[in-house]
Amino acid sequence: MALSNQQIMTVVNRYIGVEGGYLGDFSYRTHTDFYPEYCGIDDVFPETYTGTTRQRFIEILSTRKPHDQAKILRGVIDRFGDEDTQSDSRTRLRKQILQWAAELEGATVITIASPTETRAVVIRALGDADNLVRTSGATSAVDRIHTALHGHLLALCESSSIEIEEGATSTRALKLLRQHHPALQATGPRAEDITRVLNSLANVLDTLNPIRNNASVAHPNLELLDDPEALLAINAGRTIFAYLDSKMGHREP
Repeated sequence: MALSNQQIMTVVNRYIGVEGGYLGDFSYRTHTDFYPEYCGIDDVFPETYTGTTRQRFIEILSTRKPHDQAKILRGVIDRFGDEDTQSDSRTRLRKQILQWAAELEGATVITIASPTETRAVVIRALGDADNLVRTSGATSAVDRIHTALHGHLLALCESSSIEIEEGATSTRALKLLRQHHPALQATGPRAEDITRVLNSLANVLDTLNPIRNNASVAHPNLELLDDPEALLAINAGRTIFAYLDSKMGHREP
């Protein structure tokens, strides 16, 4: 998800306000300071854009990635929110903008229930991943999802009394679970097709290992995944996570 032109113009014209090409009470200096001070974004330089403050703001907001758009929306609320108590319509608009920010932060990520029978590191890694997607972008969260999935697979083997060697990979753990846990035996409708899907998911899991090692922030890699590919990796891992928990029942109600 990204902000639509209508949403951007609503923020600009109806919440911040424009007069004579000026956006709210922004000067060129305070507009430049706005991004690091209110949004926590350090790589926006309005002076490199042409046009009025309004035009520069629109160009910046419309071209940033969704997680940065969310930061800017929250920065706008913080910077221009003093008047929110003066009218019901402005209060409603504030709530709407915050809802847009929440959607930008989380709509692209598959949600999963927190497991109850797992290792403590899994719960922590899942929480870290959710926070990183919101605050730093999906690329920063790939390593955390990989850690959570690996730890949970090992925990499922342990709780199911499946012997697994120390230091086993996530791919090895999934293979043992599929071999020995009755809940993961495909016996229902289209069992052969479901087995092929599970085989494909095992291949996906195996591929997440080099992605994590060579294109995430787990190591000082020279090249990192872009956000769309990082979200693909995260959602692939979460899909495996969600399927295992739905079949094996280790979920919070």
